[in-house]
Amino acid sequence: MSIWWSLHLRREAASVPLARRLLIGTMETAGVDPDISYDLSVALSEACANAVEHGGDTGRGPGSEAYRVTAYLDGEKCRIEVADAGPGFPTASAGRSRPPIRPAHSDAENGRGLCLIEELADHVHIGNKPGRGGAVVSFDKVLKWRSDAPLMAV
Repeated sequence: MSIWWSLHLRREAASVPLARRLLIGTMETAGVDPDISYDLSVALSEACANAVEHGGDTGRGPGSEAYRVTAYLDGEKCRIEVADAGPGFPTASAGRSRPPIRPAHSDAENGRGLCLIEELADHVHIGNKPGRGGAVVSFDKVLKWRSDAPLMAV
């Protein structure tokens, strides 16, 4: 079983629950375990919220006012990618593509999204798009299936 979809969304707060609902609906229909669906939907919400808040530059034209969400459910794994057209992540020294993620204080209202994504997913890649600018956050999680899953991987 393989499912793939991609959304091109405006950088507006209303796009975040839209992407989340589509992911949850897809996983529910396929028969993914609800706990796994929830973890991935929270991680997706955080990645989308970051794209909405940080992912554009009005000086770069209308393309910077949108971001892309792509989801793949393939066999035993789900991979989600959120890409924007903003300035990207600051680069780090010593050849690393970005500085390490630092956990936010527990009472902080902002700055916890990337840490949450790393906690909820099995594998996370956070970086910049080569050449054109913009950030890319992708993450994977091994899927568990309900016993009555109609589209369970064989």
